[in-house]
Amino acid sequence: MLDRIHALTDDVFPEVVRLRRAIHRRPELAFEEHETAALIARTLRDIGLDPIEGVAKTGVVAHVEGARSGPTVALRADIDALPITEATGLDFASETPGRMHACGHDAHTAMLLGAAQVLQAMRADLAGTVRLVFQPSEEKAPGGASVMIEEGVLGPMGGHDGPARIFGQHVFPELPAGTIGIRGGTFMASADEVYLTIHGQGGHAAAPHLLVDAVLTQAHILTALQAVISRNRPPGIPSLLSFGRVEADGATNILPDTVRLIGTFRAMDEDWRFQAHDLIRRTAQKTAEAFGATCDVDIVVGYPVLNNDEAAAAFARETAVAYVGAERVIDLPMWYAAEDFAFYTEQIPGAFSVLGVGNEATGITHGLHTPRMTVDEEALRTGTGFLAALAARQLAGE
Repeated sequence: MLDRIHALTDDVFPEVVRLRRAIHRRPELAFEEHETAALIARTLRDIGLDPIEGVAKTGVVAHVEGARSGPTVALRADIDALPITEATGLDFASETPGRMHACGHDAHTAMLLGAAQVLQAMRADLAGTVRLVFQPSEEKAPGGASVMIEEGVLGPMGGHDGPARIFGQHVFPELPAGTIGIRGGTFMASADEVYLTIHGQGGHAAAPHLLVDAVLTQAHILTALQAVISRNRPPGIPSLLSFGRVEADGATNILPDTVRLIGTFRAMDEDWRFQAHDLIRRTAQKTAEAFGATCDVDIVVGYPVLNNDEAAAAFARETAVAYVGAERVIDLPMWYAAEDFAFYTEQIPGAFSVLGVGNEATGITHGLHTPRMTVDEEALRTGTGFLAALAARQLAGE
């Protein structure tokens, strides 16, 4: 079976590259992926599938039906881009100013389309159904996964049972092209946005004794909040709190009325996550009161912790070893990035892996969400076949 998948993947690989480049040229933001969705649906119809369009607005779902009855397994790719101006210099660079596929979703989509072609060619050997999930809006809360789940993507759809397992993968420039990384259990962090607005009493900086200094107050709040992590986090549960923006519209001789802090809180445990929310609110508000100020705290709950089902992850690792060899399979540490694939694994067993796409020799090592991020396209051959192998082996009872 795996030899056949390798051969079929080699056949479709040029088309995977073509699709990736076409999608890369025309990046679209969350829930605006109309052109991308149309390309996906057209490609699926061309290989004999009957796509369901308009799921979660711009999502697409299709099914590869095996010749014999059996379970349903799902494969997922995300399709949206980021509001970043591209600086790769590629001849197929983004044609839309201020938008770029800087997180590899163009590659994810192309690889799943390639896997669909491989699986469709193998359908006589499959006992069950492969659900192909092309999901919008991974980059923007509340995340397209949650909307697709609300619209039934994990249940019966198109005359097929809901999936028993779901698999996904993400490109990873920090690993060599063609390697596969996997981790069972807790893998990726929850991600919540933290907005603090400190209200003081501004005025002339030469008379701070007559004012309530919101700038000084925010400095103490910022410092005090780090103790929420270092002094309250249970040992052995990783988490972090980082603030990337401070807004204080004052001057050398003017203290502003308000200061705003914007940051992110990430955790690897759901219970601790929400305990920390309460501690962040209380610490910020009480510290502000100590300086005569007030603090509004708004915590926007984002994606949950991504927990890979241990059995599904073990199966994915075994498949990776069988497909690319043990020397190209990596056991991953926890990753503080967040992914709305976590919503799927909250509902059904699943596993999320990474595909190395870096190449130091060619300089393809720029990180995700950067203007120069790109992928070694040869890695797409591995990723396409690996997705197909996951589904085919699952439906072969392996």
